[in-house]
Amino acid sequence: MTATLPAAPTATVSRTGLLRGLPWLVARQHRATALGVLAAVAVGCALLVQQRFALVGLLDRAGWPGKEVPQPVVGGSVHGYLVLGLSALPVALAVFVGAPLISGDQEQGTAQLVTTQSVTRRQWLLAKLTWCYSLALLAAVPLGLLHTWYWEPHRSLMPHEWSEGAVFDNTGPMLPAFALFLTAVGVTVGLLTRRVFVAMTATFVLALVVEMAWDRVRTHLAPSRMFTYPLDTELPARLSEAHELDRWVGSADGRLYGWGSCAEQTEAASEACLRKKGIVNDVIEYLGYDQMPAMQWTGAGILLAGTVLLTAFVVVRVGRRPL
Repeated sequence: MTATLPAAPTATVSRTGLLRGLPWLVARQHRATALGVLAAVAVGCALLVQQRFALVGLLDRAGWPGKEVPQPVVGGSVHGYLVLGLSALPVALAVFVGAPLISGDQEQGTAQLVTTQSVTRRQWLLAKLTWCYSLALLAAVPLGLLHTWYWEPHRSLMPHEWSEGAVFDNTGPMLPAFALFLTAVGVTVGLLTRRVFVAMTATFVLALVVEMAWDRVRTHLAPSRMFTYPLDTELPARLSEAHELDRWVGSADGRLYGWGSCAEQTEAASEACLRKKGIVNDVIEYLGYDQMPAMQWTGAGILLAGTVLLTAFVVVRVGRRPL
C-alpha cells in the first residue's frame, strides 16, 4: 500500500498596496502618460522654487522694499517659459490625458474586451475617470500653490497684473479648476468622437475657444466699483493695484460724460467745454485687488460645476449605450 501525499495548496497571489484590481490595471495601462506628466510637473515646480529664491536674493541685495529696484526685475526667458507652461497645462492635460482616455480604448477595442469580463462598464469608467482627474490634480495643485507663493509677495515687480489670465488663471484654486474642467471636456469629446486623433484635435480647438471665452468672463466674476476724485489729480495709492474697467468725467451733480467729451483742439476750448458742462471730477469703474480671492473661488466654482455636469453626462451615456 502506498501513501499518496496530498498536493500542496496553490498560493493565491494578491496584489497588496494602494492600488489593486481595476485601478491598478488602469494605472498600469496609462503609466507612460502619468510618468511624463509628473516629470514635467517636477521640472516646473523646481523652476518655480529656483526663481523664487533667485528673486528674493536679488531683492535683498538691492535693499527692496526700502529702496527702489530698477525695472524690469522679473520677465526673463525662464519666467516667460514658466508662465507659458502654466497657461498651457490645462490644455495639455485635456489633449493628452482627457481626449485619449476613452477614445483610445474605443478605437483599439479594449473597452469592449474589458467590459465582457467581470467588470461592468460603469466600474471601468469610474476607474478611468478617477485616474484621469487624480493625475490632473496632482499636476495642477502643486504648480498653482508654488506659483501663488512665487507671485503674490512680489506682484508689484511682476510684468503681469493680477487680473490677467497669466496670473489670475494660474494661481489659487483656478489652475486646478481649469485643469479639471478642460480634462473633462477632453474626456467628453473623446467619448463622442471615438477616435484618438479626432478627439485630440477637437479638444485642442475647444480648449482654445474656452480660454478665449473665459477672458471675457473673468472681469464679470465680481461687481465693479466706482470711484470719483477731483479732475486731473492722481488716484489714491490704495487703488494702485486696481484693474480699470472704464473711465468717465463727471459733473458735481453726478452726471457722467465720455472721457473725450471735452477733447478740443485748444486748451482754451477744452476749458470752456468743462465749464459749460460743469465737469469737475474724474470717475473710474474698477475691480480691486482685494476682490481677487472671491473672484477666483467664484470662477473655480463655475468650472467645477461644469466638470460635474460633463462627468455626469459621460457616466450616463456610457451606462446607457454600448461602447
